[in-house]
Amino acid sequence: MKGESAQWIGNHGFSIGIDDVQPGDNLNKNTNRIISQWNKKCDNFILDFNKGKLKLQPGCNAAQTLEAGITGVLNKIRDETGKVCMEKLHWRNNPLIMSQCGSKGSPINISQMIACVGQQSVGGQRAPNGFIDRRSLPIFKECQKPAKGFVANSFYSGLTATEFFFHTMGEREGLVKTADTGYMSRKLIKGLEDLSIYYDNTVRDASACIVQFTYGGDGRDPSQMEGKSGFPLNFSRFVIMTFDPPELTSRNEILRESMGKHIIVRNM
Repeated sequence: MKGESAQWIGNHGFSIGIDDVQPGDNLNKNTNRIISQWNKKCDNFILDFNKGKLKLQPGCNAAQTLEAGITGVLNKIRDETGKVCMEKLHWRNNPLIMSQCGSKGSPINISQMIACVGQQSVGGQRAPNGFIDRRSLPIFKECQKPAKGFVANSFYSGLTATEFFFHTMGEREGLVKTADTGYMSRKLIKGLEDLSIYYDNTVRDASACIVQFTYGGDGRDPSQMEGKSGFPLNFSRFVIMTFDPPELTSRNEILRESMGKHIIVRNM
C-alpha cells in the first residue's frame, strides 16, 4: 500500500493552483449571507450604544462593552465561513485534503483564501483609533466596521486598499516582535546591571546584599562551557561504569547514582 501510494502521488502530483481556491456560486451566497447576518448584530450593538441602552458587561463601561461585543461577533464570522468552506468544498480539493490530514493549514486558512479574511487584531484588539472622534483613518465615519480592521474580502477576491492596510498592521505584529522583546531586554538589563560575583562565589547587588549563594545555583560559568574547549563538567572526578561497580564500603565515601543501565560513581 505504501509503495502504491507513493507511485500514485508521483504520477498525479499534489499541488495547489488558483482553481483550488476559486469559490463556487453556492459558497459565495452562503458567505455573503453569514457576513450580512452577523453585521446586523453589530449594527444592533452600535444602535444600543448610541441610545444608551447597551447592557454593560461586568467590570466594563459602555465603550468597552461595545468593543467586546463587536469583536466577538466579527470573530464568529470567520469561524462560520470556515465551517461553510469545509462543508461545501469538493472532497478532492487539495487545500481541504491538507487541512483534514493535518499536514499543513487549518479551516481558518482555507476560509481566508476562499471566503473571508476576517477581523484583524492589533495588540489583541481591533485597530486603534487614530483620531479624536473614534476613527482609525480620516476616510471613515464613526464606528464603521471596516474602520476597525474587518476584512470582508478573501485573498482570492482581493483586498481593498484599506483592508490591505489593516491586514499589514496585524501581520507585522504577528511576524515582528521587536518592540516587545526589546523592552523586555531593557528591563532585564536594568534590573541586573548592579549584580556581581564576590570572591566567596556569592552573587550580590550594589549594597552587598546576597541574591544567590552560588552563581546560577551550580557555580558554572556559561561562557566557559561554550566552544570546543568548553567543559560543562569536571570529568576527571567522574568514572562511568557500564556494569555494576564492586561492593563499596562506607570508608570510600563514594556516592552511587543509577542512570538506566549505567552507574555513575562520584568521588565526594
